[in-house]
Amino acid sequence: MTVTYLEHAGRSQRVVLDRPYHQWTLPDGNPWTLFFRQPNGYLLRFPGLADFEVARDGSRVQSWAAPEAAASTVRHLYLNQVLPLALSRQGKLVLHASAVDIGGQAVAFVGESGRGKSTLAASFATSGAGLLTDDGLLLEWIEGELSVVPSHPSIRLWQDSQEALLSGEPAMAPALTYTAKTRFLAGADFSYCDQPRPLRRVYFLGPGEAISPVIRRAKPATTLIELVRNSFLLDIGEQEMLGQHFGEITTIANMPIHYDLDFPRRFADLPLLRDMIIQHANSPTP
Repeated sequence: MTVTYLEHAGRSQRVVLDRPYHQWTLPDGNPWTLFFRQPNGYLLRFPGLADFEVARDGSRVQSWAAPEAAASTVRHLYLNQVLPLALSRQGKLVLHASAVDIGGQAVAFVGESGRGKSTLAASFATSGAGLLTDDGLLLEWIEGELSVVPSHPSIRLWQDSQEALLSGEPAMAPALTYTAKTRFLAGADFSYCDQPRPLRRVYFLGPGEAISPVIRRAKPATTLIELVRNSFLLDIGEQEMLGQHFGEITTIANMPIHYDLDFPRRFADLPLLRDMIIQHANSPTP
């Protein structure tokens, strides 16, 4: 099943009398996304930016920009926030993670915001390894192998990462009004992989407290918690789909591909870190 996406003309965000059943919150405590159930699906509201109506089965998404929101912002919200949630309603497993293609296999980086997923992925992509996804990592079983399906060819970076990793005049997408990050498009400055790749390694990124890069096997219980915590799920109240989701997560958590990775956040160390990850990813799986 695919997702049909329709953009409508802008409209003011009407008052919703029902309380949201869930919300994502910004670091300052303000709501980022409000989740409402509707008779035929869901309303996802990004206050001051856009409303998205998602069909109950995730097959259709419609958007309405708030009056002052740019079309590029709404499109980006759809691709990075709403589409993964719609896919979760189709039973797809989507993670908050970045991934790159190393030697024909996918290597994924999972971690909360600020732990360097995009910077690490961009470091590989600017060194010749194809970017698979900056976020919204879609996993599917393809010919018996758990694989990463590529998403749109762009990556968002803070200014310090831009200055450290990109040179010249890289192609940029239109500016987004809700973040200081800049979105760069695949091209001469960084590589993109447009084909699914079997998942070779998953690295859970630590807080940056290590003096030097360290990789350790992740414990199964910790792996399960991290995969659940970093999953896109539109409705945790749907017990049957939730059970299916946990079943698949448990299967994946038991695969011997998960590791904890912590490293000092120094741009100068990225070449050494890349080499370490490549060597580890290419080593035999115990």
